[in-house]
Amino acid sequence: MKKTVQTFRQRKEKQQKISMVTAYDYSTAKIVDEADIDGILVGDSLGMVCLGHPNTLQVTMEDMIHHAKAASRGTKNALLVVDMPFMSYQTSAYDAVVNAGRLVQEGHAEAIKMEGGEEVIDQIKACVKAQIPVMGHLGLTPQSIHSFGGYKIQGKTLYACQKMIHEAALLEEAGVFAIVLECIPAELAQMISEHVTIPTIGIGAGVHCDGQILVFHDMFGLYSEMNPSFVKMYENSGSVMKTKIQQYIQDVQNGIFPSQEHSFHMDSSLLTQIQTDYLEDSKGEK
Repeated sequence: MKKTVQTFRQRKEKQQKISMVTAYDYSTAKIVDEADIDGILVGDSLGMVCLGHPNTLQVTMEDMIHHAKAASRGTKNALLVVDMPFMSYQTSAYDAVVNAGRLVQEGHAEAIKMEGGEEVIDQIKACVKAQIPVMGHLGLTPQSIHSFGGYKIQGKTLYACQKMIHEAALLEEAGVFAIVLECIPAELAQMISEHVTIPTIGIGAGVHCDGQILVFHDMFGLYSEMNPSFVKMYENSGSVMKTKIQQYIQDVQNGIFPSQEHSFHMDSSLLTQIQTDYLEDSKGEK
């Protein structure tokens, strides 16, 4: 059954946990979708895991639209959420609506995600007014890493906790249908989850959130530059893949691959005719 923003709200009301995973291309999205995931996020983390950037700040609208379109082709049942990249919404409510509209029209997003609290309330309200569902994002917001001084746990002081609880309420009032809580103490995430009526989706925020999200490449060991402690690696596929590629190299060098079963063969009568009529004639000409 197709999941929507209403599905997320209903899950919280029924106290049923929500699961989300990132995907950035058709094949991955199709696998994740067929596993019956609730939501797929085309995150701007693609800048790091797919494009090789050091962070998410270099990701453009064109990048997001390109990857969102690909992922949308593999997504049939999950809710497809797409990140608004850096500087696509911070400048004004007008820019936010225009760029969010592009992600919906061109990238086939069913919802968009914005990072930040009080400073982006006007942008969120404008998108919600334009009938574009918005997911919020508080805590460690990767587009603010220069302000934070790196990827650090947020919500470690009384002021920071009070501010985040207040901003969660502001986001709900602005009309977001869910809030991602990233890299904050589990106790703070629990307080926020109990304080708002919309679902919270945690990543490094403990078990008390209404749902969880992980980056696909982190789950399967496909991105080694960062290894967050809050990630559960379900399979070290990256290591397995590397080993198998090395085996392939050896098979090619040793003439093991391709074998007979991986090769096409000519009809024997055609082979005889070519050998007789062409190759023997060629020898005669020499």
